Amino acid sequence: MKTYKELDIYRLSYDLAVKVHKMSLKLPRYEMYEEGSQLRRASKGVASCIVEGYGRKKYKADFIKFLVYAHASCDETILHLNFINDIHELDEKEMQFFFDTYDELGGKINRFIQYVEAEWK
Repeated sequence: MKTYKELDIYRLSYDLAVKVHKMSLKLPRYEMYEEGSQLRRASKGVASCIVEGYGRKKYKADFIKFLVYAHASCDETILHLNFINDIHELDEKEMQFFFDTYDELGGKINRFIQYVEAEWK
């Protein structure tokens, strides 16, 4: 790997963050700076932590730490999606896409952490 952009978890997290940002702009105006803002920050935090961890890949423990932070941000994003889904009436298919894809991303991050722990030099 020459760059973090080659990581599947990065590409997926970035794509999801863009989609979540666009979806959050459909929320009621008062929610833009409340739950919408929290959701946007959490979703972008996944990709940000992956990039920061990759920047420290020379130090295996730091790399793993930031991947764990990315996984935590993924879980936080799911929490905010749940709040928004339970409070507002949004497109069910779109919301299910986010739930399913963030669950998938969480699993991929977890497997990548296991790979780094076992194989990274």
